[in-house]
Amino acid sequence: MVTQQSIELEQAVVRFSGDSGDGMQLTGSLFSNISAELGNEISTYPDFPSEIRAPQGELGGVSSFQVHIGSERVYTPGDQADILVAMNPAALKINAKDVKKHGAIIYDADLFTEKDLKKAAFTTENPFAELNLSDTIQLIPVQLTTLTRESLKESGLDNKAILRSKNMFALGLVCWLFNRPMEQAIHFLGTKFKNKQSLLKFNIQVLTDGYNYGNNLHLTLSRFIVDKSHNVQKGRYTSICGNNAAAYGLIAAAEKAGLPLFLGSYPITPATDIMHVLALRKDVGVKVVQAEDEIAGVSTAIGAAFAGSLAATSTSGPGLALKSEAIGLAVMAELPLVIIDVQRGGPSTGMPTKTEQTDLLQALYGRNGECPAVVIAASTPASCFHYTYMASKIALEHSTPVIVLTDSFIGNGTSLWKLPKLAELPAINPNFVKDGMQGCKVTARDEHTKARYWSFPGMEGFAHRNGGLEKDYDKGAISTEAYNHEKMVQTRAEKVSYIRNVIPDLEIVGNTDADLLVIGWGSTMGHLTSAVEELNKQGKKTALAQFTYINPLPKNTEEVIRRYKKVVVCELNTGQFATYLRSHVQGVEFLQYNKVQGQPFTVAELVENLKSL
Repeated sequence: MVTQQSIELEQAVVRFSGDSGDGMQLTGSLFSNISAELGNEISTYPDFPSEIRAPQGELGGVSSFQVHIGSERVYTPGDQADILVAMNPAALKINAKDVKKHGAIIYDADLFTEKDLKKAAFTTENPFAELNLSDTIQLIPVQLTTLTRESLKESGLDNKAILRSKNMFALGLVCWLFNRPMEQAIHFLGTKFKNKQSLLKFNIQVLTDGYNYGNNLHLTLSRFIVDKSHNVQKGRYTSICGNNAAAYGLIAAAEKAGLPLFLGSYPITPATDIMHVLALRKDVGVKVVQAEDEIAGVSTAIGAAFAGSLAATSTSGPGLALKSEAIGLAVMAELPLVIIDVQRGGPSTGMPTKTEQTDLLQALYGRNGECPAVVIAASTPASCFHYTYMASKIALEHSTPVIVLTDSFIGNGTSLWKLPKLAELPAINPNFVKDGMQGCKVTARDEHTKARYWSFPGMEGFAHRNGGLEKDYDKGAISTEAYNHEKMVQTRAEKVSYIRNVIPDLEIVGNTDADLLVIGWGSTMGHLTSAVEELNKQGKKTALAQFTYINPLPKNTEEVIRRYKKVVVCELNTGQFATYLRSHVQGVEFLQYNKVQGQPFTVAELVENLKSL
């Protein structure tokens, strides 16, 4: 009798992959949620085609969800997978190159027929040899289709409905492999299918059968144990995606500011979930309008800001372009507004489900006239909560639009999140007009911060008109006088520039004696942090400056950058932040490492390229 071993790991990467209709996103989400509840650090990366009905069994229809779990710090979803679950030959072909040496591939043996291999563009009967897979990779054939049919043969479901549950059999098998308790998986299924009790019953049955199949047949000689993280502070934790975190950040900010929350938006991949989450929260006073287009969406939000709400709109790159004129109106009217841009591959409709950082210059400059707006970039799924909250605080306290840049990678990806306590969040003090100011002009402002005082309909003594035409600095009436316009342009710029006094200084991580400074912004933080840590382990002294506040830049930006002999800016575009930094820090040679493939960096490619510097 073979004695089964349990191997303790600090971290492991699992990738679920199949057709876009195989439920890989749900399967990966459930596995990551279970792991987060057990106290693991997590980072995930969903990757899927943009077609609603992608071609089944073909390379263009492959969908995947990668989960990195760990007992130590987990910064990225991982470059390569320890375990690949391939639901068909196309999933194998797309993902086999990313399986680690000594990793394992669990595949549905029922779907490796001649017909299926041909659809996946294999030219031989042995796909594993054709892919030249390492002999060290363990192949684990499982008849997922047959076993799922057997599990539900008494269910009364038709064959199509039965096969939709294959992903639950695979999840049960992986839960067994990683010692994930069934109770947690069943709990999350209960939440997912709470209004579909018959589907819940069948999915639990298949999930349990998958777990028992692994347990009874001992498919591998070893199971894996990834202990709970040693780094997390005491508190309640869950897994959260960036879009949900951004929505919760808006809710928390409205509650802290004592204002109603209004979102005016239009559905667009990959930002729509923000609207979905907020639409469900009427219980806390959230108002959501799904407008007829992007322009109407932002315009309703500006109207809500004029009326006294914390107003927000969510979108992606094409929508940000359409909203540009209205954002200019919010700048001219000096109204608080939060714009969340979940970036995706472009231009035009581009690659709607892939990730890029290509909207930065549009966020900074993509409006007519001298039209400054605050720009902030979130760095992880969990940090989308904090930076959306801080964007709301800045918008309300400084009477200005704030653009929050996230992207598909962190908007759809998940990480471990400690649930915050509202009382511990920074205070938000909207820049309301004050008693004794009745009758003041619409342009009355705090002469220190240059922020215009905020008054809105229903406040007695503060009736006023507002709009997109230039106003007299003193009187608030419409003005076309030349020197007044220049003064107003400078004032709006000074208002945004002043905000550098209330944002944190730029911090450096890594080796303080380094000659090489790596610069990143936004969602590249995890990959760059991992790469810098690896370079320092190899004796290559390297430091990292990761920017989240972009306009205005932190006060110490130039002083920090000038400390280093070499500076390289890494970003998922052709060099937009490097271009921006050159305009602010003169005389420094900003080297670049860029990638525009619709995919995040890998740690390995960063280490290889940075090492050469």
